[in-house]
Amino acid sequence: MINFNLFVLPFFLGLIYVVGTIGKNWYRWIKALPPIDKVRFMAGIRHPGQILSALKEVFLEGLIHRRMWRRNPLLGYMHMSFALGWFLLIVLGNIESRFYSGTHLNAPYYPIFLKFFIHDKLVLFFEVYSVPVFFRFLMDFLLLFVLSGLALALIKRRKSRWFGMKRTTEFQLTDFVSLTCLWLIFPMRLLAESFTAGYYGSGGGFMTQPLGDFLVWAIPLPDDVVAYSMWWGYSLVLGIFFITLPYSRYMHIPTEILLIFFRHFGIQPRKWYSSFSDVEALACSRCGVCIDVCQLNDAGIHDSQAVYFVRGVRDKYVPEEISRKCLVCGRCQEACPVGINLDSLRLIKRRELVSGQASDFSFLKNGLSLPQQAEVVYFVGCMSHLTPSIIRAMKGIMEHAGISFIHLDENRSVCCGRPLMIAGKDRQAHDLIECNKQLIRQTRAKILVTSCPICYRVFREEYNLPIRIQHHTQFILDLVKTGKIPLQGYFKKVAYHDPCDLGRGSGVYKAPRELLSKIADIVDVPQDENNAMCCGGSLGIFEASQEQRNAMTGEALKNMLTNQPDILATACPLCKKTFEKQSPVEVKDIAELVYQALPKPAAYCSVSDQSRQVKSFSNELISG
Repeated sequence: MINFNLFVLPFFLGLIYVVGTIGKNWYRWIKALPPIDKVRFMAGIRHPGQILSALKEVFLEGLIHRRMWRRNPLLGYMHMSFALGWFLLIVLGNIESRFYSGTHLNAPYYPIFLKFFIHDKLVLFFEVYSVPVFFRFLMDFLLLFVLSGLALALIKRRKSRWFGMKRTTEFQLTDFVSLTCLWLIFPMRLLAESFTAGYYGSGGGFMTQPLGDFLVWAIPLPDDVVAYSMWWGYSLVLGIFFITLPYSRYMHIPTEILLIFFRHFGIQPRKWYSSFSDVEALACSRCGVCIDVCQLNDAGIHDSQAVYFVRGVRDKYVPEEISRKCLVCGRCQEACPVGINLDSLRLIKRRELVSGQASDFSFLKNGLSLPQQAEVVYFVGCMSHLTPSIIRAMKGIMEHAGISFIHLDENRSVCCGRPLMIAGKDRQAHDLIECNKQLIRQTRAKILVTSCPICYRVFREEYNLPIRIQHHTQFILDLVKTGKIPLQGYFKKVAYHDPCDLGRGSGVYKAPRELLSKIADIVDVPQDENNAMCCGGSLGIFEASQEQRNAMTGEALKNMLTNQPDILATACPLCKKTFEKQSPVEVKDIAELVYQALPKPAAYCSVSDQSRQVKSFSNELISG
């Protein structure tokens, strides 16, 4: 007997289409990789350890949705029930179908529509005393598992706050069609299997058999016709879902798998749009998790969140204002359950906007005097020049510790290049970087210290200097630990704010807190470390009014002052300057607090050749 019926065609044709489309895209993306990434990819597929590591992440994030669980258990369960439940239905359905057919080779549709083809009472009577009884129970249980997730998905449309989400994403037409079909697939399967079990009087599980018996009794229509119609409906919604999948949010399902393998093989995003960028954009599930964490909401901006930006990238059109209307603070990237490099994608699009703009900063090399040589080179950065109290504190600390240092950008400031990069002007930033690198190398310093997290990040990521690079909180902590500076002052109730580029951008969380704990009682902040809020003064956003910036700053301050600290401490001159405009409590950089905690009067040690200037500067510090 040939197990075939015309109703399987919508499913079968849809399956062929989606597999072919996914395969074509995978081939195109892999083929378009730069040569070095192709080498990494080929090496990765020959490395069992990398393969197993990638498969582990596919299971934990693609099926279990571990990150979603950590965010909200209801959200995690909802996503897991669809992904893991459907996956297990497919796997166990194939095993079950092989038991009935007695062969390892079946048509792709056979396991999906098995209960239509297998309903002979003799076989079913035999089942009572055999393993298939277990299969019928297990398949019904898995179907119920998926349906429970469907129920939660329906509830989420009305009660999203129960799932830890204030806002959800807006649908495109293909998303709506694909989602509707996805939501119909499992109810149609339940009805098809139940009607068939009710018509034949047996063959169902603990859920489908009682439901089928009831439906056959309750509906005054020919049972075989109704059952057959349900199988057609089940096949149609499957086929439509597969055909619309490549053009909807659900393309993330196969694309995320490839993205995970890319990462485990060492393939990373480039500065310009590449096939890796394509994979990242299509791996976005548009789950909406990134919407609530975006502080643009506080400013009344609701059209530029990461999910809408990535949707534009996917559709090959991103309006300029959406590319430029972003803090580039990394909160969305931290929250993304797929781990997409959202900031990187945003900067790629900004580079495209300014790719034709020419500028030349090479003239700077001719105007800067050659620096002296010292143990430490201190680069304060543009923002620190706007907060000179931080510079005074840092110089006082280093002189107290007897550190030989050079203030590289004291007389003529040269930007580190990061603001230009955030604007997408990497080529223009290159001239600034080369100028700074030349000066830094001539100092023969062993350590580069900066007070600005923005500078700290770009020095680490872009400069490739053969010296140690430290933020001033790390540097001061080393001075304390080695006993080079004594600390006597103490401050009560201090809240610490994690700057975006120091925290999420560079992963520096421990050093500032450890240093601050030596001179202060640190109070808890609801959203801190990787979830810390941006101060609102970010250099990354170009499409926001001062009123909108103030609104974001105000919300960040509410978070920081929840436990009523006496002092708000930060480790960024831009954050300090931004908070000072609205904060009802004193705002200090950690360097300033450490300087205040030094014993007074301090016996400073002049370490530069310009001893007269150092002595004058020391007297200035002592006098306040």
